[in-house]
Formats: sequence, structure tokens, C-alpha cells
Amino acid sequence: MAETTPGVTLTEALALPAFRRAAPHVVAGAGAAGRPIRWVHATERPDVGALLREGDLLLTMGTGLPDDAGGLAAFVDELVEVGSAGIVVELGRRWSDELPTALVEACERHGLPLVVLRHETRFAALAQEIGERVVDHQLAELREAQRVHETFTELSFTQAGPVEILQAVQRLANGPVVVENAQHRPLDYFAGPGDEGGFLDGWPARSRRVEVAGRTGWDAGNGWLVTRLGTAEQEWGRLVIGSPGRPSQRLVAVAERAAAALALHRLHDRDRGTLMRRTHLELVTGLVEQPASPEVRRRCELAGFPLARRRFAALVVRPRVGTAAPADLDEVAATVVRAAHALRLPALVCEVERDLRVLVSAPASADPDDLLDRVGARVLAHHDVVLAAGRAVDDPAGVARAVAEAGQVADAAPSARREQDPDVHRLADLHLRGLLALLGQDERLRLYVDRELAPLRQHDRAEGSRTDLLAALRALLQHPASKTEAAASLHLSRAAFYDRLARIESLLGADLDDPDVRVSLHVALVADEVFGAGVN
Repeated sequence: MAETTPGVTLTEALALPAFRRAAPHVVAGAGAAGRPIRWVHATERPDVGALLREGDLLLTMGTGLPDDAGGLAAFVDELVEVGSAGIVVELGRRWSDELPTALVEACERHGLPLVVLRHETRFAALAQEIGERVVDHQLAELREAQRVHETFTELSFTQAGPVEILQAVQRLANGPVVVENAQHRPLDYFAGPGDEGGFLDGWPARSRRVEVAGRTGWDAGNGWLVTRLGTAEQEWGRLVIGSPGRPSQRLVAVAERAAAALALHRLHDRDRGTLMRRTHLELVTGLVEQPASPEVRRRCELAGFPLARRRFAALVVRPRVGTAAPADLDEVAATVVRAAHALRLPALVCEVERDLRVLVSAPASADPDDLLDRVGARVLAHHDVVLAAGRAVDDPAGVARAVAEAGQVADAAPSARREQDPDVHRLADLHLRGLLALLGQDERLRLYVDRELAPLRQHDRAEGSRTDLLAALRALLQHPASKTEAAASLHLSRAAFYDRLARIESLLGADLDDPDVRVSLHVALVADEVFGAGVN
């Protein structure tokens, strides 16, 4: 896929002092004069192909080459087959003024560079100059390879996170670096030097069009070096490094070492996260059930969760249900931990029934709500989740209330994200839903919903999908100013919609135009949606 960046190309070699004195001139294959030279051989043997390797440059006076056109063509074919970097022929011994047409045409046909030297020179001097450049380049490559190795070894020993890994890639690549998820959404981006913006423009659409055959590949159209993150069966994203030109083997190594480091961190992060969340669950449970316990307090302090002169706030993080790509709870937990760490905010993160419960310990002088908002913004930048917070408390004894309230708010929050929604839902943002969340699973609320909606439920169960009266009622209450819009939302004619409203009024014995009746039914529908309080 990628080739080694040439230490010296044929074009550069012809500019070296020993070559310049020999008056070089490219007579064929000039388009390939930028290919790298691996080494130099001087010989007059016609069967030199057996001695050459890919990238070797041949120096000759032509004394041993065939006389006939067919022989010369076969000689060129052999050089092309081994991948020679080109032929340099000194005029004077075999050919005095110009090379045979057959030789020139064969080289041009194959795109093999053919150079004539019009002045006599020592081949040893030419080989020495090129050889010194090649060796210098190889030493530079070895030093760079050692630098790459030492960089990633150090990152491994220090258990560096994704940010440190990507910053190292940015330094080594001297270009922009992006990590995207499996849905081609950028997760992290570090701009390259001189980046004027625009590297991420239209990213998802552009990225979807880029496919690489193996683990790593180069897309010339975008100028991207792309490396898969994860296995072929479980790819969780890709690492992209800006590379306008064909990448060197060193850059490919940087990309693949970075991918391995990210995968290793992800694995360790999950292992650490599983153990951490188990421990944190025990601590949160202890604070909820026995906040005054000296043992619980001692364990919290040992876990780096201070309790003295602190304020506490709880956050529930819940992946949205029914989305095309539901958030991975392990990844969400890792993001929460990184966000809290970046804010220097002690936090307990645990999993309860597919929710993440987060309890933070803020300094008495800080605003816990502001800190939770900042954590939430970082989480939402990477994951499609519902965030719900309880009111902050000033004593560990209030942790139970804060945790319970965060869960109630999460239950009451809309399942689908709306433009007007805040990043973190709180009781004050939920209005009626917030009031119902405070009531929780109160038996009186269940009885109220049952009383208001049971006749319609029973009718809908008996009729099946033919007449969904609960849906008609919900449409009416969601479009209070226009029954026409309410009917259209259900794809019903006005006549059919009016017929369903009449049935509702008959079953409930109520007038749907009465504002008090509408409010009562609306409260019952919202409570039923939030808590499923109705009868089955």
C-alpha cells in the first residue's frame, strides 16, 4: 500500500556533483525519475537481472549489452521485471553519440528511466555519492523508527489515554488526526500545522465513501491514511491521518501503532471500568442506605471521593431506546470518567439496570449544577443519551434523595431528543412531567390514571387496531387549536376523527371541549406515558 519515502531519487542523484560533471541527460522514462534508489550496481554483464533487487540503479558503458534490437528489448524486460530504478549509460566506449533506438524505445515503453552521461566519469564516485545518501536516509529511518517505538512504549507504560495517544500521533505525523466511530462521526480531532479549518467539513458523507481493502489504506482523493480500529468482525471506528501524498512506511507504522495503543487502552479501560463500577456501586449504595456509617465514609475517602465540606449531585445517564445505533454503556461510562477527570471532579460511576448513576463531590464553593452541565456537554458530544440530574445536596445524608430524584427525572424526560431540550434534564425543565416525577409511583396517581383512562383502554383492547381511541385523544390534546391538524397527524379524515371523539365522550361521559376535562385527561396521559401507571 505504501512505499518507503526515498532517501534519494534518480532526479536528486543526477543533481549530485559527480553526476553533474558527467553531463547527464534523461532520454527515456522521465516520468519515473522520482522513484527511489535502493542501491547502485556497476557492471557490463548482460545477465545482470539476477544480481539486482527492486530499486537498484544500474551503471554501465554498454560493452556487454546485446547488439540486436530483440536482445536489447529482452534486457530491458528483465530490468523491469526485477523493479530496477533505471539505467545510466556512459557514452564513449560502446556508443559514441547516442544510444540504440531499440534500447530507448524499450525503456520508454516500460517507463524505465534511461540516462546518458556525455562525459567520462568514475562509476565508483557515482556509486559512492548515491550510496552515502541512501545510507544516511536508512539511518534517519532507523532513528525515526526508534523514535516511534519509544513514543508508543512510553505511552503504554504510562497507560496514556486517547488524548495523549492522538497528540503523539499529531506530533509524529505533523498533520491532522481524526478518530471516528463506526457511524463515521468524528469523536476526536487534532488539527495539523497550518490547518485553516475545513478538514472536517462534510466528514460523515466523505468518510462513508472511503473504503480500504486491508487494515490500513491510503485514499488519494481525500489525502487520508485510514487505519481500522478493532477487528474486521467488530470494527468500532477508524483512525484517519491527513496525508496529501502517498504515506511513508514510517507514517503507516505510526498509524498502526496508534491503532493498537487505542485498542489496548479501550480494553484496559473496560476492564478497569467494570471493576471500578462494581466498587462505585457498593459506595453509592452505602451512601444511600447508610450515609452516617463510618465504614462507608472511610471507603469513600479511600476511593478518592471526599465527603467533608462538599456538595453532592447525582446524574443518571440513559442510552436512548429505539435508536438506530444505541450507545454502548461501557463507552459512555468511559466518557463520563474522562469528563469528570478533565474537570478534576471526584465522581462515583456505576451501572444499575442499564442506567449509569453518577454521583459527584464538588467543593462547597462550586456550583454542582454547572459542573454536571459541563460533564453532560462532553458526554453528549460523543453519545446519544438522556441525561437527568437531581437537586444538589449539602450533606451525605441527602444523597439518597438526590439519586432518587435523578432517576425520577430520567423516567419523566422525553424519550426522543427535541431541539428545545437542555443537555441535562432537571425537574424545573420538565414542568408537568417534573411534578409527576416528584409523585413517583404514588398509588393515588395510579388510581387516578386508571379512573381517567380505563374505559378507553378496555375499548381499544376489545376493538384491536381498528379504532385506537387513546391515540385519538392524545392527538386532540397535542393539537388543541385545530382538530383538522389532529386528524391529519393520525392520517384520518375529519369525519372519522370526529366519530372517534364522539365515542370517547360517550365512554367517558365527559365533554372534550370542557377545559377542565382536557387538563384532567392530559395529566392522566402524561402520567401513563412516564410511569405506565394505568391498568393492563
